[in-house]
Amino acid sequence: MKIIDIPASDAARLVPLLQDLHALHVTHQPDRHKADPCDKDLAVWLGKWLAAEGLYALGAESPQETLLGYLIFQVEHREALPVRAAETRAMLHHISVQKAWRRMGVGKALIAEMKAKVRAQGIEIITATYAPFNAASAALMTGMGLTPVLTVAEWRA
Repeated sequence: MKIIDIPASDAARLVPLLQDLHALHVTHQPDRHKADPCDKDLAVWLGKWLAAEGLYALGAESPQETLLGYLIFQVEHREALPVRAAETRAMLHHISVQKAWRRMGVGKALIAEMKAKVRAQGIEIITATYAPFNAASAALMTGMGLTPVLTVAEWRA
């Protein structure tokens, strides 16, 4: 397995894994997520999103160039407020691994590469969010040294 950068022009490669990740969220939070988004619409959206400044996608690729998993993160610059110091951090937005490759180190390898890339930029903070039903993500984040610091609650009428 090797970790590669995935440019916006290759966003369509992420769609099958994104569909899998999205289906999990639809199953657990159907009022929050649209079911069955169109592959083409997802590819266009991902391509535009990945073209944004400070946004990066990494892929874990097999020797046969099959995408085993991906991770999307963004470098964020937060200005100082009276209640906190300024900071630059990396926000991990998505991580998804093919079902057959889960619990085999793919997610860890992606996060380790992300850590190396952001550390090379002098960034020492990584933030991630994950849904309360996603115990696998919670375990991966904790295993990679990310500690929960905030709970977000939501009400929908």
